[in-house]
Order: sequence, then C-alpha cells, then structure tokens
Amino acid sequence: MNTAYSKTVREAGYQPVVSPQAAERIREWHDAAVRTAKRDDGSGQTFVVLGKGLIVPSGVHQISGVEHLLGEAVLAEVRDGDRVLDMGTGSGINAILAASQGARVVAVDINPQAVLAAQDNVERSGLADRIDVQRGDLFSEVIGQFDLIIYEPHLRVPALDIQPARDVIAHEARSVATFVRDARQYFTDRGRMLFFVGPPPELPTLMELAADEHFTANLVAQEALIHDGHSVDYYAFRLLPNAPTIEIEGRRAGY
Repeated sequence: MNTAYSKTVREAGYQPVVSPQAAERIREWHDAAVRTAKRDDGSGQTFVVLGKGLIVPSGVHQISGVEHLLGEAVLAEVRDGDRVLDMGTGSGINAILAASQGARVVAVDINPQAVLAAQDNVERSGLADRIDVQRGDLFSEVIGQFDLIIYEPHLRVPALDIQPARDVIAHEARSVATFVRDARQYFTDRGRMLFFVGPPPELPTLMELAADEHFTANLVAQEALIHDGHSVDYYAFRLLPNAPTIEIEGRRAGY
C-alpha cells in the first residue's frame, strides 16, 4: 500500500489540492444552483437527459450541463442482464438509463428526498420492475455483487453553509477513498466501475486512489463548462479492478 497516500487521503489531516479561493468558488457555484432550484413552486424542475424525463425537487442533486457525460458512458457500458449498483443515484437518471439497456439496478442514496424523487422518476420511466431504489450510506445497506457500479460523488450542500469549503471537500475526498477501497468486494468476476469527476473530488485524488486500490482508470468522456469566467473540467472514467500485488522476497507479484 502507498503509505504516504494513506496518511493524506484516508486520515483526517488530508488537505485538498484545490486552493482556498477555488474552494470558495465551488461553494458559490453550489449556492447559485440551490438558489435556482428553490425558485420552483415546489413541484420540482423538469429535465430531459438523453431522452429520459425527470422531475428534480430542490433538495435533490440538480441536473447539470454535463450530466450526459456519465449518462452516455452508462448507455455504452451496460450489457443486457448486468446487475448494476447506482451509488448516489440522486434523481435516478443513471439507474433509469442502465435499466433501459436491460440491466437490473439497485439505486442507493443517503438523502431521503433523493430516494423519493428517484422512486417517482423510476415509476414514470416505466422501468420500476427493473430498479430497486434504497436509502443507504455508501455500502451500508447493499447486499450482493454487481457487474457494474456507477458512482457520482456529490458535495453535501448543507455542510457548505456551515463549514469552510475546503473542509467539506476534504471530508468528501475521504468518503471517496472509503468507497473505492470497499467497492472491490461488491464486484462479480466481470465487475467494473463508472466514476464521474467534477471539481471535487479532485482528479489527482482519484488517480492516486485508483493506483493505490489496484484499479486501471481509463478516461471515457471529458467536457469543460464555464462557471463565472472559469473553465472547469468534468470527466467520466471507467475503472477496472486489477489483481492486487504482494511483496515476495523483494519482488512484486499478483494474486
């Protein structure tokens, strides 16, 4: 294991690569998204993503201009008959896209408002017989193994109101580290992961995580959005688990 990495990402002393100024910009972008969402009449905002209609209430992770990146990766990746875990499902869009390709999906979110919104969107999609929406904190309630895990980490927006933005980003980085570390045991023998990266978690964090946990990371999509005059890159990666390595008499070997 990469000891230096363990002492940064996995322990409380982790400090984000992002500068304090950039962290505050991220807070401002999230605040603006929340203000926009709260302007609806309580019925939620309506979106269409890759042909799928959604209603997203204000308390649920909002649909962004790059939502299609991960969605297109899901459509390309899912095989008929796959068992899929959509972690942090939010509005349920990626669960719906996976089910539309013939998958059986477990969709998980810690936010009770997101669970209700996803259930409603799944019902409207006509795919409710293929999607089980559950409330849970990462893998706490997950049972079984999956051919594909979809993960789009979301910043805890309420926490941004009461904590320094860099502290929230650091916490999220540790949550991502825990997720990637624990994901391997939930894979079938053909398991793989699709992982979406925006401003947080930071790209260097994901790359080191992948290497440390013996994943090969391949970029499948990338797009930049302009926020307040700043160009921000978003990525979709495909992570494939490799055989871990051990030291045998000074040599590295797989097992």
